[in-house]
Amino acid sequence: MMMSNGYGNSREASHAGTWYTDNGSKLAKQLNQWLSEAKVDLKSEPTKAIIAPHAGYSYSGPTAAYAYKFINPKNVKRIFVLGPSHHFYTSGCEITACKSYETPVGNIKVDLKVNEELSKTKKFKKMTLSHDEDEHSIEMHLPYIAHVMKGYHFTLVPILVGSLTVKAEKEYGAILAPYLNDPSNFFVISSDFCHWGSRFRFQWYDKGAGDIWQGIEKLDRMGMNLIEKLDAAGFASYLAEYSNTICGRHPIGIFLNALRVYNGKRTPSMKFVKYAQSGKCYKPSDSSVSYASAVCHFCEDQPEVKKSDKK
Repeated sequence: MMMSNGYGNSREASHAGTWYTDNGSKLAKQLNQWLSEAKVDLKSEPTKAIIAPHAGYSYSGPTAAYAYKFINPKNVKRIFVLGPSHHFYTSGCEITACKSYETPVGNIKVDLKVNEELSKTKKFKKMTLSHDEDEHSIEMHLPYIAHVMKGYHFTLVPILVGSLTVKAEKEYGAILAPYLNDPSNFFVISSDFCHWGSRFRFQWYDKGAGDIWQGIEKLDRMGMNLIEKLDAAGFASYLAEYSNTICGRHPIGIFLNALRVYNGKRTPSMKFVKYAQSGKCYKPSDSSVSYASAVCHFCEDQPEVKKSDKK
């Protein structure tokens, strides 16, 4: 039922029971196991954002854990999730018309205040409920978010990202950049990496790299290296040259452009902490999807050392 303020009650966990278990206790146990198995070097600098995959949990759940391991729930009050649109075409970005999102491990409240702030820019339409519930790129992050944030108050800002031009990525990056200044804001960038095979209509292969799967990894890491350099223009040029089927390329592009114009007191750094493939491709009839997790830290600038302080 639609409420008088234009927001419906909730978005159902429409992919629970298929893409991941709809049993809350089993799901929590599964998430705990993957998080415990993810061995990472936790830094003291605040984690501002992660890039993580959105495939079915049997494929990408373990890889996503490497990113979610870095969230400190004590420091987070609001989580932005940028996910690509797979099921309908839009040339812009859209926000939810729901007041909350359901998951088997707890429901999440939508930040209606920020939603309205974004709506006032005239750059964000509201999703229909069917488009919202058909899409998986945002939903697949919600169980992890609800699980790691359990017991802490926070709100969600889901943003569905369409097929954007480079210019549009810069515009949306500029809109979201001011939200980077709030230390309690956190960003989740939803993306799988290379979709390789005839069913994806993408079979790029560098024979000099070895087997097909090794060529796929080489191609992915070219893009990952540019992301780590926070090189928005370089990443856009790489996509134009190689057409790598990174489905979250536009959410990544928005975030890189937000970092490009960010003028806060901390210095951002990006590092990929896990890479995996759904299977290894050896022949043209094979297919695979790549998954990668990255972490963006906001490091405190070191004070300039005066000559008199040097010894």
